[in-house]
Amino acid sequence: MTGLSVFVASVVALWLSAWFGARVLAARVPPDTETREDLNLVLAASLTLLGLIIGFSFSMASSRYDQRKNYESVEANAIGTEYLRAGLLPAADAAKVRLLLRRYLNERILFYSIRDQRRLPQLNTQTSETQAQLWSAVQAATVAQPNAVTVLVAAGMNEVIDSGGYTQAAWWNRLPVEAWVLMVVIAMLGNVLVGVAFGKAHGRPVLLLILPLLVSIAFFLIEDIESPRSGVIHVAPQNLLALLATMQ
Repeated sequence: MTGLSVFVASVVALWLSAWFGARVLAARVPPDTETREDLNLVLAASLTLLGLIIGFSFSMASSRYDQRKNYESVEANAIGTEYLRAGLLPAADAAKVRLLLRRYLNERILFYSIRDQRRLPQLNTQTSETQAQLWSAVQAATVAQPNAVTVLVAAGMNEVIDSGGYTQAAWWNRLPVEAWVLMVVIAMLGNVLVGVAFGKAHGRPVLLLILPLLVSIAFFLIEDIESPRSGVIHVAPQNLLALLATMQ
């Protein structure tokens, strides 16, 4: 789901929960002061729990966003360093490795920039083939001349390939669906309690829309950060683009 669809679905579900509490359950709550105080206590505890869970989920999403940004810079550094190390190889091998690195760099930039999920399988296949060709090129040079220089180049190529794998793992790492389900259930129950606390607020439905809107905006922000290829918040390949400019 995209952040926008999460926002719309959350607003509808949470508002209906609040409306149900105000319209159906509020009439069944005894009007005495003691019951009202107990209800307010439970409501405050529920909203506090909801706020803590949303804050914890946002913190997790933000840390994964920072992780994706960090791995982008790690990739750029690894590719740039290996591009320089390739100059230590014989001229023919150096030219081949650098040509492949430039192609690989363009593919990595496309990985960060692409928004259409249907294009990913083809891009991943191309990237895997380029990685195999890169490793084959440095492997051949290392086998032909096994010395400290070629071993250094081979180690650098290993870092290039590993950094791509770390990036992919970071993009796959997202908030579990089970956590989303539990968070939505808690939010719906909290809105039901808000509806009950408002009592006859079904005659003023705008009042019941405030909390659903606030929670839905928080859900939208979390989902948008958690979805690198959709929404409005993205990890831009700034370091990779800067590296490409220096290579050109």
